[in-house]
Amino acid sequence: MTAYVLRPAVPEDYDPIAGVVDDWWGRPILPSLPRLFLDHFHRTSLVAEREDGQMAGFLIGFPSPSLLDEAYIHFVGVSPEARAGGVGRSLYDRFFAIARDHGRRTVKAVTSPVNAPSIAFHGRMGFTVSDPVPGYAGPGTALVTFERAI
Repeated sequence: MTAYVLRPAVPEDYDPIAGVVDDWWGRPILPSLPRLFLDHFHRTSLVAEREDGQMAGFLIGFPSPSLLDEAYIHFVGVSPEARAGGVGRSLYDRFFAIARDHGRRTVKAVTSPVNAPSIAFHGRMGFTVSDPVPGYAGPGTALVTFERAI
């Protein structure tokens, strides 16, 4: 089993993340992760690295500046080679601690209804999983919402 180290993200992590997300998802997904998220929310975001320094995963999340009881996970990625190895769970558990340290009691996230692995993962992590919410991100879009008390 490969060991992973979690560390806070830095803005310079954007380019390495941008270089792998489409491959890790198997479809174009980079437009959902603009650079601004690492420029402005790196202190509450995380990177998982293998012992050799290669990125194994990342989580982009932040305490909501408007909903003071909530934190939001915007984007999570785990390399195909690291899946089922606990990297995703470790990223989430560390983010839950960060959210609690910021006084948050709920973590929320969303995904596309076609992202069955994400929906299953969130269910295993104890999130309440909604049916697809029509129009969630504008006309013609539906997203599945996740919510978990921490």
